[in-house]
Amino acid sequence: MKTIDHLLAEKLLGISAIKLQPENPFTWASGWNSPIYTDNRKTLSYPEIRTFIKVELCRMIMERFPQVDAVAGVATGAIAQGALVADELNVPYVYVRSSPKDHGLENLIEGNLIPGQKVVVIEDLISTGKSSLKAVEAVRNAGCEVVGMAAIFTYGFPEAEEAFRNANVELCTLGNYNAMLEVAVETKYIRPSDVETLKMWRTNPSEWTPDAR
Repeated sequence: MKTIDHLLAEKLLGISAIKLQPENPFTWASGWNSPIYTDNRKTLSYPEIRTFIKVELCRMIMERFPQVDAVAGVATGAIAQGALVADELNVPYVYVRSSPKDHGLENLIEGNLIPGQKVVVIEDLISTGKSSLKAVEAVRNAGCEVVGMAAIFTYGFPEAEEAFRNANVELCTLGNYNAMLEVAVETKYIRPSDVETLKMWRTNPSEWTPDAR
């Protein structure tokens, strides 16, 4: 029986929400060279995959964070999926901007949180964790308790894992980098010889170059 992380990897690779190009790397906005590019917003265009993610996020939240009072999505990638999860759980929903709006009420959090609420933050992708933890800080500054974060996929960077530990945030994800690599080989998306390159990139992504293969 396939595990959730393997099932998700099949779905994300199948619709090119995850792309692997070890021989022709992408350049991220940060300037990093990367053999992988992930855009989980693509899943919203596929009802079966969208529903799969919603249901599994809800299942994970009810198992790990049953005390949840409200859900907060991280802009922009997790706004829609966060709303779907909150609707399924029948709890209040807000989303957290990357920076305050520059006009009107200058909101950082869109929606209403009540101080003391126990909040689960929804994220689509965990890379370094910086933007995700900024959202956690905003929710905490609103007087709420962040009981955990539920995300669709993580690269599993060591620095991100350390950042979540230091921030005292429990992170749960449906998918992960290792399971995705296994599926990519099984489905012949990549060659077995590419795996070492993809593993090397993750150990030091900010310094990795194609020549490091």
